[in-house]
Amino acid sequence: MTFPEDFLWGAATSSYQIEGAWDADGKGESVWDAFTHTPGNIQANHTGDIACDHYHRYQEDVDIMQYIGLKGYRFSINWTRVFPDGVGRINQPGLDFYSKLVDALLAANIDPCVTLFHWEYPRALQLRGGWLNPDSSKWFAEYTQAVVNHLSDRVQKWMTLNEPQCFVGRAHYQGFDAPGLKLSMRDALLVCHNALLAHGRAVQTIRQHAKSTPHVGWAPVGVNRVPATEDQAHIDAARKLMMQAVINEKDPFWTNTWFSDPAILGHYPQDGLDYYKDQMDWYNPDDMKIICQPLDFYGANIYSGSVVTIDSEGNSKLETPALGRPATTSNWAVEPRAMKWGLKFLYERYNLPIYITENGLSNTDWVQANGRVSDPQRIDFLYQYLLALEEAIDDGVDVRGYFQWSLLDNFEWIIGYNSRFGLVHVDYETQQRTLKDSAYWYKRVIELNSPQEASAELTPMQQI
Repeated sequence: MTFPEDFLWGAATSSYQIEGAWDADGKGESVWDAFTHTPGNIQANHTGDIACDHYHRYQEDVDIMQYIGLKGYRFSINWTRVFPDGVGRINQPGLDFYSKLVDALLAANIDPCVTLFHWEYPRALQLRGGWLNPDSSKWFAEYTQAVVNHLSDRVQKWMTLNEPQCFVGRAHYQGFDAPGLKLSMRDALLVCHNALLAHGRAVQTIRQHAKSTPHVGWAPVGVNRVPATEDQAHIDAARKLMMQAVINEKDPFWTNTWFSDPAILGHYPQDGLDYYKDQMDWYNPDDMKIICQPLDFYGANIYSGSVVTIDSEGNSKLETPALGRPATTSNWAVEPRAMKWGLKFLYERYNLPIYITENGLSNTDWVQANGRVSDPQRIDFLYQYLLALEEAIDDGVDVRGYFQWSLLDNFEWIIGYNSRFGLVHVDYETQQRTLKDSAYWYKRVIELNSPQEASAELTPMQQI
């Protein structure tokens, strides 16, 4: 079995997590800059001030990408490099950095795939109300136009928002992440709505101002449900639970449909409207004319999933995880079938071509005495998930590409540098890059267009 001949094999990063240079060349302050500079918010008080220093080492990193054979590279623009104050004055050195990065990627025959927002919200705009401000979506459109004007002669693949479930739920309702707010449900729902308006206005802006034909999508996340057995009753139960708008009170925004139904289908899901009707006095259905814009693809960030079973009384429920279940260092269940079934259910509902915009393993990798970084767990994780991805494609899901998360070990939000997702090990003290065994394996996957053939080449010791 092999993947489609034109399949886009890539890797992904985000600006705050790798760039460093937090105040260089006129850059403004983001909410993550402010949040990490407040003691106690991040494990060991880590910050992204330096991170992987990609801002100064981007050419070295592009050379690594070229060696691995990446066909695509998904990266995000830091809003505060472009507009230090969020709107108004453009910071040309910031735009120039991304222009140089795009040129370096193209010179290496790597397709630059731009994410406009991966949590790099300007602190200056946060002080004006942030996503609660009714003008917030217009601010985002202004920023989008500046980036599109500068890069769209060379960039065609665009993603508006990354994981709004996280920057709405975790950051504005639960208060775990920047800007660390614990809003009421009413206001958190309004944050979500304004972010959806920003998505819609950004799509409009890209299509209106792009200098080359744009290919536009976004990259949400959400729950993935897996049927315990592949009979129709379990499949139907898993689908239903995956597409619920209301998950639970503790983590209510970890949902697919509350975000994607408006963006793609043009309405909030009815079960969510029924549940939240008393919290949405601000809602104007006419906003859907802005929110719902034609998209060219759906970006799916898939890491884990939960198994759905049916009890003796016919009720569907999530299986209790087995004791000692396989899990990453982030304590996310290793569930490769989430790739197959998550994609099947998303494709069935939204009928858009799909790119896997994130998938990877957090691990505890280090440079060994022999100079290698052996990470067999990551190789096995990616292998199993890619096999499940093949199954989804064979079952008719239109998948166009796969971006492994992440190219580099990086700053991982509130856990700082205490977990590693990269194909490339980064020594944060020296900035030395070391390709892990998984990077060499992924290189062969791309060359052969087949994870099975790449894994067949591993020695018995490497296969352990």
